[in-house]
Amino acid sequence: MLKVGHKSIITLIAVFTLCTCIDPYAPKLKGYNSLLVVNGLITDENTSYTVKLSRTIQNQNTSPTTVSDAIVFITDDAGNTANLNNIGSGIYKTDSIEFTGIVGRNYTLHITTKEGDEYVSDPCPMQSVPDIDSIYFAKDQELVNNGTQSQEGISIYLDSKAGDNNQYYRWAYEETWKFKVPDPKKFNFNMADSSITSVHDIKEYCWKSRKSDEILIYSNYSGQAGPIKKEPIYFIAADQSNRLLIEYSILIKQYSISKTEYNFWDNLKQVNESGGDIFASQPFPVISNIHNINNFEEQVLGYFQVSAVKQKREFIPFSEIVGMNLPYYNYPCERIEAKPSDYQTALGPLITWDFVYALFCVTSDYYFVEPEYFNGTNNLEKMVFARPECANCELSGTITKPDFWVDLN
Repeated sequence: MLKVGHKSIITLIAVFTLCTCIDPYAPKLKGYNSLLVVNGLITDENTSYTVKLSRTIQNQNTSPTTVSDAIVFITDDAGNTANLNNIGSGIYKTDSIEFTGIVGRNYTLHITTKEGDEYVSDPCPMQSVPDIDSIYFAKDQELVNNGTQSQEGISIYLDSKAGDNNQYYRWAYEETWKFKVPDPKKFNFNMADSSITSVHDIKEYCWKSRKSDEILIYSNYSGQAGPIKKEPIYFIAADQSNRLLIEYSILIKQYSISKTEYNFWDNLKQVNESGGDIFASQPFPVISNIHNINNFEEQVLGYFQVSAVKQKREFIPFSEIVGMNLPYYNYPCERIEAKPSDYQTALGPLITWDFVYALFCVTSDYYFVEPEYFNGTNNLEKMVFARPECANCELSGTITKPDFWVDLN
């Protein structure tokens, strides 16, 4: 979830520094003020909640500076207070044992910086949220490159049950998929004695996860609370990644938000889509719900989010994809087979297997993955090499199976 905020904050920083996508432009802004950036969410989940504090900087090519040594706490309308622990790098966390959000309560965020500036959020109600009824997918296509090309894949949809009086929603998701590398490293070569031995921990299959950074919001303009049907959440282009080759899973979280928060996300989404071009029309201000109590004119970036949450997970095995006649993803991997005679010259020294190995694995960034032998013999015919990312899945994922994972294929 917090990733959404991080991307959005970067967009706002780009707007404030007036960057252009045509040529680099870094004006020296007179009277520049560093703005406080607040990114936080509390829900009714039994977990630690995080508030991240940083400040914008004048140079658009530098990461925002973190705000450390602040005092951060949350109060509710029942007189309770929850202090957040400073864990460093501008991150402050609640204690999951001492504090959990309760539906129906109003929560207020309080921040005091080490310079003595005090910031307070508007009181935010924690609204109930209905259950997610179902998550499903269907074959689809998406236009890219300004509508000149299309990509085939699947769209993931959500149905939600009707809530009490819910009219505004936000969604976030985390996707996880199992994948394999095309040329896993299965053997080692020892230059000391030219021996070849098997690898015991072959890193062929791994899992990779990603949190959403899109702004996914919904408004029921009829004014009547009701169920949500076939709400598009995410499109996966089949030939652009290895997500759908073995098994894919998506966890969707559903939040019920206020009209004020909906307007915040809607405005921020439009700012994102504007691109921050210096020659484009000036974007309207994105209003935060956090204020400096001694200087109400000071602008603060970000939003203190409060919502109950419901979540649901769906698995999509390859067996349910294969019949859709979608294009397959092809790994950009090169498999190299080499032998001494490939490099032997008539007048040169004798080329050995050690030389071939060193050529690829010592002087170049390749892995020796396996040998090839002459048919029916133990005589080495070729050595096979691959790039590291094509031979070791841990370079882009984790070999540790997630606790929630269920193999369906």
